[in-house]
Amino acid sequence: MLDEKLGKVLNLDGEGSENQSTIMVPFDDMDTVNADSPDTVDELAMELATIQQSSKKIAVIGSRNLAITHQQIIETLVTALAMQGNTIITSGGSSGTNAAAIRGAMKADANKLKVILPQTIGQQPSDVQDQLIGVPNIIEHPDRAMMTLADASRVCNREIIDDCNQLICFLSHTSKTLHNAIEYAEEGHKVITAFYLD
Repeated sequence: MLDEKLGKVLNLDGEGSENQSTIMVPFDDMDTVNADSPDTVDELAMELATIQQSSKKIAVIGSRNLAITHQQIIETLVTALAMQGNTIITSGGSSGTNAAAIRGAMKADANKLKVILPQTIGQQPSDVQDQLIGVPNIIEHPDRAMMTLADASRVCNREIIDDCNQLICFLSHTSKTLHNAIEYAEEGHKVITAFYLD
């Protein structure tokens, strides 16, 4: 029955070939812009402008516990982004997303890397301190020296997001801190790409 109706609408039965074919499109299922959301068009325009920029400030954050293959993917992606002229913003890390992002950006152009630490270089483990050798743009926060690392990292993620146009996040579905970071980025109307690794 439905096929018969569809055939008549599309004029597939060959009858009345002198008439042009028509396709009926239901409009009741289409997304609409609510009158209570006057800024929606402006937000979309801002996001489009960000995407079209030739070079952007891209934040790369994510899980510390990553398989080596995921770290290699992140490193390759960040190398390519930095080679295109984008500035990469991340934090310190001895393993995982941040470490891979630092390695990737350093391969392309050290001047395209900005590392924002949750606390000071001296509070980082020695392997992180070693990885930061040669990074010209490091932001330290001695004012957070007395905070727990978890609290300082949450504040750091927000600072990184505030400084970027686009966020790339590598996380699992159970990563509460990173989900909170994505929500914060959404509130700031950032362009967001989330890679779920589980």
